Amino acid sequence: MSEKIIETKNLTKEFKDFKAVDKLSLTVKKGRVYGFLGPNGAGKSTTIRMLLGLITPTKGQIKIFDKNLKENRLTILRKIGSLVESPSYYGNLTAYENLEVTAKLLELDYKYIDEVLDFVKLTEWKDRQCKKFSLGMKQRLGIAQALISKPELLILDEPTNGLDPSGIHEIRELIKNLPKIYNMTVIISSHNLSEIELTADDIGIINRGNMLFQGTLEELHSRSKGEICIGVKDLKKAAHTLNDHGYKYKIKDDDIFVKPLEVEPYEILKQLILNDNRVFKFIEVQKSLEEIFLLLTEGGKNI
Repeated sequence: MSEKIIETKNLTKEFKDFKAVDKLSLTVKKGRVYGFLGPNGAGKSTTIRMLLGLITPTKGQIKIFDKNLKENRLTILRKIGSLVESPSYYGNLTAYENLEVTAKLLELDYKYIDEVLDFVKLTEWKDRQCKKFSLGMKQRLGIAQALISKPELLILDEPTNGLDPSGIHEIRELIKNLPKIYNMTVIISSHNLSEIELTADDIGIINRGNMLFQGTLEELHSRSKGEICIGVKDLKKAAHTLNDHGYKYKIKDDDIFVKPLEVEPYEILKQLILNDNRVFKFIEVQKSLEEIFLLLTEGGKNI
């Protein structure tokens, strides 16, 4: 079993009459990229701020590196790097000089500066003032600042927000390589479904402060009931067969879509063939992550 880097139990945060996070139980395993997914206002940023000790939970427990955060805050935070919202930097300083400031504040050796600049692909521009950087370059500098202490855990809150497709691709590739190169665990929060699907090993879906799903992407997809897309020579004849056996279906663009529910797909195919239907297509169409996400966050039960 994988070692747990983060484990929360009944984590709750209330602001006056508003409950931002409600009895959240979150588990992040070592060496994995954990995608923390939810619409804007779902409670992602509040959760991250509690994990970083920036705000105090109303109730519940946070354990990081198998230690209670409340009792071991400084010890734990020394092993964590983070980029929350936009990166902080001095625009009149160069990328290298900004990392010198970070290293000095954290009492770190300067020897890692060139290494992290190379990792985030900023070596060529290390002597350029940061105010001249593109948004993507500034985000990469922010990640370099978070990496300079060689943290065991990296927490990134919406790291691709506002970036163009090229910048998103760059940040995605950086994040995916972190566990391999630095044996690092990464939490990335986002409302961007496609990015999480392309980046994360594990996923947690939160909405209105509640955890709706937690597990691997494969587990999420396996829980969703796909439809069977059937192509036949005679639509009316096939529809008659399906009606006779009580199968619910819909017809779209000359194909029949059947939701198997508790019937195995091969039983549907068998009945069609036994009733002399000429079937030339019979494939399972899984729901996309976006469809599953919308079902969950809109209160759908059918996954």
